[in-house]
Amino acid sequence: MRSISNLDEFRKRTERSRQIYNEAKEYIPYGVNSNYRYIDPYPVYFKSGKGSKLYDVDGNEYIDFNMAFGALTIGHSHPKLINGIKERIESGTIIGFEYEGSLELAKLITKIYNLDMVRFSSTGGEATQAAVRIARSYTSKKKILKFEGCYHGSHDSLLVSVKPPAGKGGYSKYPLPVLSGPGVVQSAADDIIVAPFNDIEAVSKIVEKNYNDIAAIILEPVAMNMGLVIPKEGFLETLRKLSDEYNIVLIFDEIKTGSKHYGGASSYFNVKPDLMTLGKAIAGGFPLSVVGGKKEIMSVLGPGKTPHAGTFNSNPLSIDASLITLKDIFLERDIRKAEEISKEIAKGYKDIIEDYKIPMNVNQWSLSGSLYFGIDSVENWRDFLKTNVSLWYEYLYGMMNKGIIPAAPGPDEQWTVSIVHTLEEANKNMEAFKEISESLKNVKSEEAIVESI
Repeated sequence: MRSISNLDEFRKRTERSRQIYNEAKEYIPYGVNSNYRYIDPYPVYFKSGKGSKLYDVDGNEYIDFNMAFGALTIGHSHPKLINGIKERIESGTIIGFEYEGSLELAKLITKIYNLDMVRFSSTGGEATQAAVRIARSYTSKKKILKFEGCYHGSHDSLLVSVKPPAGKGGYSKYPLPVLSGPGVVQSAADDIIVAPFNDIEAVSKIVEKNYNDIAAIILEPVAMNMGLVIPKEGFLETLRKLSDEYNIVLIFDEIKTGSKHYGGASSYFNVKPDLMTLGKAIAGGFPLSVVGGKKEIMSVLGPGKTPHAGTFNSNPLSIDASLITLKDIFLERDIRKAEEISKEIAKGYKDIIEDYKIPMNVNQWSLSGSLYFGIDSVENWRDFLKTNVSLWYEYLYGMMNKGIIPAAPGPDEQWTVSIVHTLEEANKNMEAFKEISESLKNVKSEEAIVESI
């Protein structure tokens, strides 16, 4: 049961958002244009962002640790980016032919991420869709192995076992493919093999049984859609070995993780995939995504070969935004400073949890981290399903009432520290958490029911 006082205060602070929602839901399903933006009792509507701050329609100011689901690791409206983009807009936002800046960006990204070749699209979903198509073309095999609880974009080919409810996925060692909802075609599940994240033994057996059919293994090297789950020692290395042995394309979906560490998670863990997808923060908040990898695999693309197209692919606005971001703003030294702030937040939370004896746990990697309420540790989706979702919402409302957006909305999401966040702002985050900890401690576990996410 959520605290009435926290929820009442939230309602009072966001009255204009409630009014907009009541009207918007008549024209837009649930009043939002992405399901992940809806929260109960209604979404909060915002007007602007600057630096580390967001401002809602009621005039409330927040220190933002969502940062557009990790897409704004350089902060809101970075002045270097804004000034550079103004010049680009005056020269045209879309050309319809190839833009000369695409070559410079391709060279830069291949260098940073240790890739041979790249292709540009606009969204992360387009990149992962292209990656599995490339893998199928290259291997002449059909099935894709993905991990239970992992999200790789809103397209049918991977909308399987993203958030399967408890009891629907079968045996934990060998999960059944579960469609993400009505409208996703059954053939999507037929072409997916599901495995448990972090279970080396189970994955090895699944691959050994199905290797003749598996074109690709796709995963986030650090899982970021069941909170934040760090791979066990040897897990990524095992996937690399299995892929080499059985002619399987190993795809690292680094849409999120690619901008959390310089060179991405593949550099951090020193495991090189065959294909990699990038997006979100690489263009400072402008829509740009990348699929890249080994030359022999990427070479299946081309006219009369494997299809890949899009009117807005490598549009000058996004290309220039990415060049400015990667060359002039999102530098390795600043990423390291932001990482230290993220570590401080995790440490501060852990200390407060221990002091107040709150039943929860903290996972942190690089610029991000997650809080798990009601459980000690999370290694995979089945562990995450034990999360006390009601307690998480108690935390969200309490923090927002104190001017802190602590993470992306949803207990399966995480915080993001940008290069413009300060240690002072991190301390305000921790202080707000400390102030609401007594109310969190007093929410009884038997009153909080794990809701469908």
